[in-house]
Amino acid sequence: MPWPLRVSALFLAGWLPLVAVAQRHPVSSEHPRLLGTRAELQTLARERAEDYRRVAAVARQPRVEALAAVVSQALVAAIEGDRALARQAIERVLPLIDGPIRAGHATFGHDLAQCALAYDLCFDAWTEAERARFHVYFNRTVDANLRSETHVFHNGWYGYKNWGIGLAGYACYHENPRAPAILAALERDYRERAAPALELAGAGGGWAEGYYLHYWLHEWLWFCEVARRCEGVDYLALAPRFFSTRAVASMFEMYPGFGDYRSRRPVPMGDGGGRTFGGDRDKALAARRILVNRYRDDPAHQAVHAFNERTPRSAVGNLAYLDFLWRDPSVPRGDLAGFRRSHLSPGPGHVYARSSWDEEATYFFFKCSDRFTAHQHLDAGHFNLYRRTELAGDGGHYDGFGSPHDVNYHLRTIAHSTLLIHDPAERWPGIRAGRVTGNDGGQHHAWPHHNGGVADPAEWERERARHDISDLPAFADHGDHLYVAADATRAYAPAKLRHFTRQIVYLRPETFVIFDRVVATRPEFRKTWLLQAMKQPERRGDDLVITNGDGRLFVQTLLPARADLRLATGADLYRYDGQAFPPEKLTGPAPECRVEISPTVPAEEDLFLHVLTTADAATPAVPRGRVTVRGTRVQLELGGWQLEFRTDALGGEIRQGERRVPFPSDLPSAAAETTSSLR
Repeated sequence: MPWPLRVSALFLAGWLPLVAVAQRHPVSSEHPRLLGTRAELQTLARERAEDYRRVAAVARQPRVEALAAVVSQALVAAIEGDRALARQAIERVLPLIDGPIRAGHATFGHDLAQCALAYDLCFDAWTEAERARFHVYFNRTVDANLRSETHVFHNGWYGYKNWGIGLAGYACYHENPRAPAILAALERDYRERAAPALELAGAGGGWAEGYYLHYWLHEWLWFCEVARRCEGVDYLALAPRFFSTRAVASMFEMYPGFGDYRSRRPVPMGDGGGRTFGGDRDKALAARRILVNRYRDDPAHQAVHAFNERTPRSAVGNLAYLDFLWRDPSVPRGDLAGFRRSHLSPGPGHVYARSSWDEEATYFFFKCSDRFTAHQHLDAGHFNLYRRTELAGDGGHYDGFGSPHDVNYHLRTIAHSTLLIHDPAERWPGIRAGRVTGNDGGQHHAWPHHNGGVADPAEWERERARHDISDLPAFADHGDHLYVAADATRAYAPAKLRHFTRQIVYLRPETFVIFDRVVATRPEFRKTWLLQAMKQPERRGDDLVITNGDGRLFVQTLLPARADLRLATGADLYRYDGQAFPPEKLTGPAPECRVEISPTVPAEEDLFLHVLTTADAATPAVPRGRVTVRGTRVQLELGGWQLEFRTDALGGEIRQGERRVPFPSDLPSAAAETTSSLR
């Protein structure tokens, strides 16, 4: 039994003490209580006067989005005793209470949260009849959604459902007889299914869905803070391998530099991707702040706090309440400049690295994930590169869940910087209930249903053969260079592929060496190395140069020695297998060229060796690499470095002058312990 399931079972059997309930206490009957007492909120308003001033300004604006308006109005009403403003907040939520009950894949949790905050913060301004109507609405919504959004790997652990249920439960805890039982059911489900899922798929703070964690985790953390305040229940303590490192992983998931309104753009992962400006960027910041406040004595979280303080205000003005509630200037600022420059999340198989913590740093993201849920893509072995701007990105557009473009391009391997092996006879099952007609030569997954994943860790373990598809066998960061090894063999159909390993060496500050060994089951199955270029490359001799804004990427193909190069751009970008799959809408900046590199001579085994160097757009040239193949050794000389890769096993070494460093054969001790307990 994997570690999370074993611990969960021991919790339930009563064999292990529960830190999460050690400080449990009765829920106060006083209102307000969700975010603090009236006196505590008034003190907070004095301590964070500027942030509160902005909240008050939003509260008194006539046209503000519903959730921001309700939270702002209810907070100001509670702090200032403004009954008229309290009634405005109540009048905003009464249509939800009296309207139809929403169920299924809908943000009914947001509706509940709005109502709960207005109920608690403005309690005295509600009539008895209105309170009773809220209780009925809450109970009926819960009953209608017992089987809604139950997959704990999906949507960042369906926080947008349970934060609303949880806030509403604590808001009417003493007035609604069903509230305590609803909260107990939520807590039980979290302990039995969600916390083990966070430990399994989220060890190290990453999450295989990627972007959706930015979009929804803040809501769940909000509820966790309310539960800890109201009843002393510590939900975070039940998934420490995720929550204790989540803020660090989130910091690493942000591209360097600032975007619109001084916001930070997250690296695209799976669906969504945060390519355009929106409130999800502020929610990611708020989530990091909540975790920093919780782990404020930890030096790593103090470094995250220093990172957060570079963007001290939410980019969306109406979300000033996020700053007021969660930005705590009293947290000590850590040494961000001296903080480590890479992070490993072994649960989802993510590696993040930077050249420095400057805002113009080179950035690298690599993923080789097992399968957990639908918002993931068929992209084991994919990477992103950034220098002043995005240079190698994530292809396609999320134009709809299960659209022709989505299931034939956007989530498929062909839209990512990894590898294709083309078996003309291969066919794909339905993906997301969409119609799959294209044979891209990519990774294969037998979708069990439209969500493409499993309900909980117990089901994942039962179906391990279907979902345990990749590994990160080794990782090490030595400062001047970083090494990671990945095995994505099982992500492909075994009928066409025997072996695919990828080894990457990041030579700081700007160079990436990517060595791939690929063994097909038949020599005629064409292998294609992919790079998702943000702009169409320029050919300079044997090399490619990609320039995007102020950034530039030099691409050297050193192996195979004889290779075919194809650049798919324009109308050909979304065309393959004799079919075209253009997106129905564009969702923001995306790669404009797909670089395809294939050996000219068919063989069962092929080696790919590429050197990718990031630079400023004005850089005319970079050092060239020279490769030598001797038996089972591939040797590369590059700018004073000598690298050697083995072809009979993962590993090798790197040398510079008299210094020699073998490539590691395993993960760092802490990560290895986590991984061994999960696999």
